[in-house]
Amino acid sequence: MPGLTSESDDLAMVPVSPEPENHPAVIYPLHHGLKSPIHRLSISWARGNTLQVSVLGKPQSDMATDVDGSEGGGGRVVEVKLSNSGDEEVDAARWRRIAYGSVIPFALLQSRKHSLSAMSLDNPPYKAQWWEHVIEYSKEINSLLGDRKSPPRSIIEDPKSVVIETAEPMCLKAAWELLEIFYVDKQSQSWIPERLLDWLADYDPLFSGTVPTIHSKFVDFQQELAGVQVVEEDPNYWEAIASALSVGWLGTVVKLLRLHGSYRFDQLASRETENGLVEAVALLISKMPRMRPNLREENLGECYKTKPDFMKAWEKWRAQITKLDCSSYWLQCDHQQTREGLKNLIQIMLGNPSVLSNATFNWMELFISHFLYVRPFTAGLESMYNLAQKCMQLKPISSPHKLFGLVLGILGENTEVVLAECSRSFGPWMMAHAVELLTAGSTHAEILLHEEQSKLGGISIEELHKLVYAQVLSSHAFTWQIAPIYLTSCIKQGIGLLENLLYKQPVQHSQILLKSIEICRLYELDTISSNIMRIAGLHHWKHGRKGSGVFWLQQARDEFRLNRIAKQLFDFVGKSVSDEGFKQWEGLIELLGSESRTAGGLEFLNKYRDFRRSLLQVHGDTPTDGARNAAEALVSLMKNPSTPQRFWLPLLYDSLKLLNWQERPLINVSQTQLLLNKLQELSMARLRPDFVEADLPSDSLSSIRLALATNLGRAILEE
Repeated sequence: MPGLTSESDDLAMVPVSPEPENHPAVIYPLHHGLKSPIHRLSISWARGNTLQVSVLGKPQSDMATDVDGSEGGGGRVVEVKLSNSGDEEVDAARWRRIAYGSVIPFALLQSRKHSLSAMSLDNPPYKAQWWEHVIEYSKEINSLLGDRKSPPRSIIEDPKSVVIETAEPMCLKAAWELLEIFYVDKQSQSWIPERLLDWLADYDPLFSGTVPTIHSKFVDFQQELAGVQVVEEDPNYWEAIASALSVGWLGTVVKLLRLHGSYRFDQLASRETENGLVEAVALLISKMPRMRPNLREENLGECYKTKPDFMKAWEKWRAQITKLDCSSYWLQCDHQQTREGLKNLIQIMLGNPSVLSNATFNWMELFISHFLYVRPFTAGLESMYNLAQKCMQLKPISSPHKLFGLVLGILGENTEVVLAECSRSFGPWMMAHAVELLTAGSTHAEILLHEEQSKLGGISIEELHKLVYAQVLSSHAFTWQIAPIYLTSCIKQGIGLLENLLYKQPVQHSQILLKSIEICRLYELDTISSNIMRIAGLHHWKHGRKGSGVFWLQQARDEFRLNRIAKQLFDFVGKSVSDEGFKQWEGLIELLGSESRTAGGLEFLNKYRDFRRSLLQVHGDTPTDGARNAAEALVSLMKNPSTPQRFWLPLLYDSLKLLNWQERPLINVSQTQLLLNKLQELSMARLRPDFVEADLPSDSLSSIRLALATNLGRAILEE
């Protein structure tokens, strides 16, 4: 539980952390604005990763509470955000953009998986097709995390600019690209070392805050370079070139070499041999064989797609380097720093282990340099893992970066370590989406992630991670609506948790309610949809929104509750047509419309409204045809079984002017006998203890009997 600490009137939250004591605790100040003393605190979880802290002042009955809380009692509710979702490099808004952007690729991949499952992914044609779908999915997610964009080129390029200022890369993107390289991209299997070289060039800045890196060396050298007049006499110049060459940043190396003072026009005549040696080394570097299909625009080298061609070019290139190393021109070079610096570069290209170790700063950079110059034909994860272990012994790191652990897990083919590193460092989003890469590229990972685990309630590890991520989405008001995409991909428990999620959404907000109903429609959850509409109808009815309540209950086709509502309406409709209390319900009855036939007792209210309107239009000068229509509506109401018995007498009492119509009887003999029978049934019903007496004048019954008898006699004579 969080603790409280305060040295002033303000409060602060100090979370209890299992981290060692040398890690300082994070303090979250609470600016509540209340004066001391604080009487009471109430702490509760809010949506997402926030706490709600209610700060209550001491109640004082004799003092009023100001708006700013400066006097008297009162309180404030403060929301404290404890952490970001996932890595701290990504803020909450960007996480939401990533969450929404990854929905479509994920849903499309699940749809393709479902369509191909019937064809059996074990068959070679369909397995190859599945690989294409997974690599497309991976590329879309990778581009979502940020594209690699080259900065705009200046019209006048600074010759001393060696570090290109770009936005700091994301660890999340770096981890995703690692998984893509080793598990998904089959086309790069033959040139994984070159892919790792590109990967390090993109993400070496990420390691600068944890371990020493070549990138940090170049940042420092860039600041120094602007004030250096003779760069070849600066030791840092040659060290920077050696470091860049060791990890294959050939374009940077050639650019730095051509900053050498021997290239100046006033120096060419006296330093011709020195300049020739520098240019020869630069030319060899720019012609370095690379086993890859193509190069980036800023990179140098000559590409070879097949191993035999690469081996032939490699041997020829190494022979040229050896020949230059033994050349007599070195004796004619009078500049010691240039001679030693170029010789050091040649030793790097010849793969001298000690020189490579001195030129690199951590084991990952040394690992890449061995691929380039010592073991260019290394293939297979086992060989790469053994090389990584050797480099770690030569360049140990006290506090390694989290990506290093992921690299070792991948190279060691240890799926458990890869899962643990992804979960610990990159959170639920990574786990929910990266399992598709792992299962596509590793048989062991596929078995481990798809196997049902009894300790997890019979679900697989893959489903567990999707459920966890869906729960994270469900906890935030901005992302809950995309959680069903992930829940429905979970066969065992996804639908059940989706039902719980939909039931927990507030029905008082119309947009959320409509979204929940739309989700139910998409996933054919008709029962859940009906229940949600029923809950919405009851909520609106209980909170005084009668029309909305009836509407949603009608949408849910809840006949039982509509009938109960009808019974409640009967108590408010009024006992007479002239009762003004009926007017407030006319709009609600209008809402029933033609749907009222499915609502049992509510059908009566609709017909009663029509009868009431027609009866109010009947006056002494009304034509007989208009009065006859009102009389037919009366008979129809009395014959209808949905008309409650307690309304019989008020209906007849309100219709006395129809029964006593002067011109001619409006109700024939059979209809009059029907009304007399209803009156007789009503007399028998009075004997029951649950009978509700209508609130009518005392002589109403006798007036009705007399009117019916008179109408019967007149109708007999007319017939």
